[in-house]
Order: sequence, then structure tokens, then C-alpha cells
Amino acid sequence: MAKDWSGNQNSIYKTLGASNHTEGERQSDDYYATEPKAAELLLEQEDFHHTIWECACGEGHLAKVFEAHGHDVIATDLIYRGYGDPEPLDFLKDTLDDFEGDIITNPPYKYALEFVQKALESVKDGRKVAMFLKLQFLEGKARKELFQKTPPRIVYVSSSRLLCAMNGEFDKITSSAVAYAWFVWVKGFTGETTVRWIN
Repeated sequence: MAKDWSGNQNSIYKTLGASNHTEGERQSDDYYATEPKAAELLLEQEDFHHTIWECACGEGHLAKVFEAHGHDVIATDLIYRGYGDPEPLDFLKDTLDDFEGDIITNPPYKYALEFVQKALESVKDGRKVAMFLKLQFLEGKARKELFQKTPPRIVYVSSSRLLCAMNGEFDKITSSAVAYAWFVWVKGFTGETTVRWIN
């Protein structure tokens, strides 16, 4: 039987980022870049506004894909890593005035709930928020309350493992023990969430 991923017990702890084994190994700013393929898969499923705000852009791994597909990307981050606006922007404290587009990002996981909430506050009715999150984001009482009040319209589960690399160093990883999904909200949506499988 084919395995979904390859690796050993050590790789589980290092890639999962959800164990006491990794407390000293996690990136201090929770910077884990997303492989560009994740953005390609999302764009195959969803149409987005011409203007996209990538509010945790890192080195631009996702934003560059959106640009290549013709989107006007506003790229900001708390820490400038050589891509996007060199002026740091704390997404949880600041916003863009009169923003008309959609927000798409892979947020720092320890602030994922706050990023979703702030993003939904920052877009206009009918606009989209797409977050690349661990599948385990579905768990938790606080997140259950979020889902009940503002359910995602759709969750795209990646049936093949996608990679996130600490400090964007993809050459140092070969596999992942983490299951990811794109969670897509449409502001104002109140129906039942759909789950689909991609990749």
C-alpha cells in the first residue's frame, strides 16, 4: 500500500510543529513559507478579485504566483524579508483604508484565529478571505464559535501533502507530516460549509 508521506519519527515532530519536541526548534517569528504549488491549486478552484492583499507575505512564495496570474498584489508583513512593502505592517493592529479586494495568506499559526477574524473585518461584504491552514484548525472551541458565526464557504483539503518550510528553506525538507487545507470565506455567507478534496 502506498504511503501518503515519507519520513521517520524525527520528521514527524519537526514538521508537525504541534509537539513539545519542537518548542525550541520553531522559528521565533513563526515564519513558515508555503510552497507555490499551494497557490496554484487554489487558483484552479477559485476566482478572486483583481486586487489581493497578502498580509503575511514572507518572501513572496504565494504572492508571486498571484502576480503571475495577473493579480495586483499588495504584499505586507510584520518583518520585511526582501519582498513586498519594506515598511513593516502588523496585520492584527493595522489595516488598509478603503480596501476593495480579497485577502489570501498563510498566517502564523499561533495567530491563525486572529488573522481570520481581522481579515473578515478588513474586507467588504461579498469579498473573499482564503487562509492556508493546518487541517486541525477545524478543532477547538474558539474556532467552533468562529465557524458557527462566520462559516467558511468551502474548505479545500489537500489529499497530497503540501510543504511549509521554516525560514523558506525548502531545500532542507523532503516530506511533511502535516495535512493542510485552504479555508475560503465569503463575507456575509451563512450557509453550510462545503468540503472538497484537491491535489
